[in-house]
Amino acid sequence: MPLIPTTLSLLGLAGMIGTVIWVLVRGNGSRLTRLFVLCQAAVMIWLVSQLMKLFSVNTQQLWIAFVVGNVGICLFAPSWMMFAAEYSDYRAYLRKPSYLLPAVSVIFFACVITNPLHKMYYSVFEYGNVVCGRLYYLSQITYYVLILGGICLMFIKHSQSSRRMTSQSVLIALAIAVPLCINTLTVTKIIDTSIELTPLFFAFSVVMILIAISRFGLLNVNRIAINDTIDSIDSAVMVFDAGDIMTYKNKYAETLISVGTGATLDELIAAVKEKTGTELDKSITSCELSCEGAFYNIRRNFCTNKKGERIASIIIVNNVSEYYELLDAEKKLSLEQERNRIAQEIHDSAGHTFTMISSLSRIIDADLAGKNIPEETVGYVREIDGLSRSGVTQLRCSINNLRSDEFMTSVTRAISTVTAAVRGVDIDVCTKGEEDESFAFCISTVYDNTRETITNAMRYSGADRIDIIVKFLPDMLELYIFDNGRGCPEISENNGLRGIRERTEALGGTVKFSSEVGEGFTTIIKIPKPKTEETA
Repeated sequence: MPLIPTTLSLLGLAGMIGTVIWVLVRGNGSRLTRLFVLCQAAVMIWLVSQLMKLFSVNTQQLWIAFVVGNVGICLFAPSWMMFAAEYSDYRAYLRKPSYLLPAVSVIFFACVITNPLHKMYYSVFEYGNVVCGRLYYLSQITYYVLILGGICLMFIKHSQSSRRMTSQSVLIALAIAVPLCINTLTVTKIIDTSIELTPLFFAFSVVMILIAISRFGLLNVNRIAINDTIDSIDSAVMVFDAGDIMTYKNKYAETLISVGTGATLDELIAAVKEKTGTELDKSITSCELSCEGAFYNIRRNFCTNKKGERIASIIIVNNVSEYYELLDAEKKLSLEQERNRIAQEIHDSAGHTFTMISSLSRIIDADLAGKNIPEETVGYVREIDGLSRSGVTQLRCSINNLRSDEFMTSVTRAISTVTAAVRGVDIDVCTKGEEDESFAFCISTVYDNTRETITNAMRYSGADRIDIIVKFLPDMLELYIFDNGRGCPEISENNGLRGIRERTEALGGTVKFSSEVGEGFTTIIKIPKPKTEETA
């Protein structure tokens, strides 16, 4: 067993294993890293086959070694081409052709394992005498074209720019090209030595790859960092070439739109129209559209070369729903501030006026006591007092209504809003039963009726106490309002009482008014719940 070839193969294999381990530990798990590891794994399989050849002692063992070696070669060629395309940013352009690469490898490997049947891959295969056939040379030419094509991609990419990674690309390319060139010269017997030279040069390639790793960094760190950053942002980024074909889209774009890389701009526009109902113009530069309650801003930027020719365009889609929410909140805040300002002005001006009228009327009523003044005149003074006090109550209710609609969320809150605005009269509210959402239909009616009833009591009855009972029953709401005012011998339903009746009957309810002189005024309102399908 030759010592030197065995030693060189073991050194090359150890170097490859060390390189792969280093990349797996220090790498970032990107597609580029995975393809590089795959290339190294293919080379390691080939080196293992070389060791197996050295240890083979019969035709069967030699055949197994050759099969293993062909696995590495078949795996390496397409992996290297995909690695070069990814590294050189040509993956989008070679996306469809790259699908054929594994098929080519599978076909040639099938020719290897079926060689005993057709003898076209190895025309003669005996221990110590292996003669290559036509399919072998065809496969080698195909593999070398792919390998050299990958090297050319690297050189072409870096010849078009002045990036600092050029030395790195040269080292990686040489690490692959030199051993394969030596292997080609050995296979074709141009170089005929008793020692296998290919493992020696693969050991040399490991040194060059390690230099590329340690000095320049194995991967294009800037491009990977940029891609990872773009993938992590909450904006959709799509890149189109000069022919309006999508060559890249980040992860966020995949969540928004179903079209993939390789799709045309027309296909993207059609997908957007299908999802949002909005048709974009092909020359779009900026617009906004809505989809499923969210709002999106679309911008399109163009990239040109030194001649001013368009070489690419970038479409960026941002979710601006938060902006609209903030804008809506700002509008509501501005409106609320303006309503509060108006409410404060009304309270300070009209409220003060009503209060002064009520105070003056009470002073006049006190001065008239014991004097020979017609009762009708005293009644007018007291009516002025009642009107001004009810005016204050109505004003406060209106101000509360102007400031906020929160009181309209429940019947009890609507009643509390009215009673909280009353001054000079004791009001007690008693609630029976549990209120739920089924009573929301009558909140506005209860509010208006309660306000009108209390206003009438303050305006006409001279009451100083009002009792309110609210009953939440399974099938209806009942509202009882009692005051301890002077009462009246006959009830005349003018605008106020007529409004209470009309609002209640509009909901299918009933109203009953009752009063006697010296016994106050009573209002009973009953409103049934609307019938649903379950209760019908």
